[in-house]
Formats: sequence, C-alpha cells, structure tokens
Amino acid sequence: MTLLTVEAFYWLIGAIFAYLSAQVALDRGHAKRLGTALFWALLAVIYLFGKILPPAVVGYLVVAMVVLAALNRVAKSSERTTSLEARTASAARLKNRLFWPALLVPACAIAGTLVLGRLHWDDVRLVDPKQATLIALGLGALLATVVAGRTTGDRWHAPLHEGSRLLQAIGWALVLPQMLAALGGIFAQAGVDRVVSGLMAGLLPAQVPFVAVAAYCVGMAMFTMCMGNAFAAFAAITGGIGLPFIVTLHHGNPAIMAAVGMLSGYCGTLMTPMAANFNLVPAMLLELKDRNAVIKAQVPIGLAILSANILIMYFTVFRF
Repeated sequence: MTLLTVEAFYWLIGAIFAYLSAQVALDRGHAKRLGTALFWALLAVIYLFGKILPPAVVGYLVVAMVVLAALNRVAKSSERTTSLEARTASAARLKNRLFWPALLVPACAIAGTLVLGRLHWDDVRLVDPKQATLIALGLGALLATVVAGRTTGDRWHAPLHEGSRLLQAIGWALVLPQMLAALGGIFAQAGVDRVVSGLMAGLLPAQVPFVAVAAYCVGMAMFTMCMGNAFAAFAAITGGIGLPFIVTLHHGNPAIMAAVGMLSGYCGTLMTPMAANFNLVPAMLLELKDRNAVIKAQVPIGLAILSANILIMYFTVFRF
C-alpha cells in the first residue's frame, strides 16, 4: 500500500487549470474568452480524469486543444498585477531572499529522491520508490510556494493569481514538450528508426567510428531542431544510428552514448523556434521586439557545444 502517489499532484495541477478556465470564462473583457476557457478546461479534464478516460478520448481532447491553438483562439487576459514601482520596491526590500524558495525545489527533489522511497511501515510505504523523484519535486514546489508567501508577505491567493497570469502568458506552448515527447514514442512505434538506419548505412561510411559518432550527434541536434524536443528525437536517432552503429558495430559504451547524445539534442533545442517554450516564450515574457532574439544569441553557443560533444563522445565512448 502506498500513501502518496504522483496522481495526487496531477489532480492538484488539474484543479489549477480548472481554476484558470473558470477565471477566464468569467472575464467578460477577455478578447477570446470562450476559446481560451475551453482550452484550459480540456487540459484540466486530461489531468483530472486522464487515468480513467479511454486513451482515444484523451487523444480527441488533445486534438481539440491543438485546433483551438491553431485557430488562434487562445490568448491571455489583460495584465492585472501590481505596479512597476511596487514590484521594484518589493525587490529592493527582499533582495536575495527572493531566490530562497526557488532553491528549495531542487534541494527537496534531491533529498526526497534519496529518502522518501525508503520510508515504510511494514507493508505500507509513504511513496512508491519508482515515483520518489516526481513526488519529491511536487512536495518541493508546494513547500517553496508556502515559503515564498511567508517571505513576501503576500496573501494566500497570490500564487494562484500570479500563476494563472504566467500560465496565460505561456499559453499553448505549455503543453508542447509533452506532445513532442509523445510524438517521439509514436515515431519509434512507426519504425522511423529503421528508416534512419537505412539512410545512414546508404549515405555515410558508418564503418568509420568518427563518422558514426558525428552522424549521431549531428542527427540528434538536427532532428531536435525539427521536432523542438530532444526527447522526441532520442527514440528515432538512437534507435536508427546510436544503437546499430555506435554500440553494435563499434562496441561503444551505451551509457556514454546516450548521455552525450541527449546533450547534443539540447544543442538543437537552443537553435530552433520549434522549442517555443524555451526560445519564444522568454522573448514574449520579456516583451523583446525581435521574437528570435533568444535563438540568435544561443546559436554560437549551441554550435560550440555540439562540436565539443562530438569530440567528447569520440574520445570516450569506445574507451570506457
């Protein structure tokens, strides 16, 4: 028996989305009130009842959300927050204490991962050891919210209000990582990795170890740029290039290959507008004139890290 499961946090997240949907629905001054409220309501249903709904129903709900976003029916409400002067004065008063709640989240995640899974009374466990990291992360976020409220002196509903404002600013891009990660699994089931493997064998001299390594790292970056998410690229490129050529043909270390390969995929994340949640949302939140300013600043860094990854993998994956 397990006392605390990750589903409890899914329900909490779903309740927050439901609150946001109701808030938007009641905002008569919202330019796209119905579409935006429906978008967040559908997401709330998925989080609240996704475990008991048939997969096909969840799929249709996701399609409906995509249609709403594609038709540009999802928008944010008018800004309702404190004045710039009030925020500046608060920041000057709190100074570095503002960062304490944020630091609690990773600290709790690490401590909880090491401890929570070991706590049990006879056959009753506090958490499932397989879910310990996610549950610790959720508990850390809740603790950080409480500490942030005590630190700033804001009212209890401030996290809901400001969280809703931030969620609306991010908009549909919030669900992009989950959708792209799921797409990677679909590609794996569809056999995209076999197609990639065939192209690799026919176009490049894969019998040369450096060529195999370079193709894998560059393939991870390029596929991530197309998909917008390294998790979506990992299944196809690792199954099509990494495993058959680096591991099987050249007897490379799969752990090193996977770790450096994922980092190579993240290099692609730095250089693509498809990673909207990383590259476009910050530009929107900072109200930058150039929506691609973040990407332009990151391209040299992404290329430099990608080149270093190729060398790191080549000099380590076949020797350890």
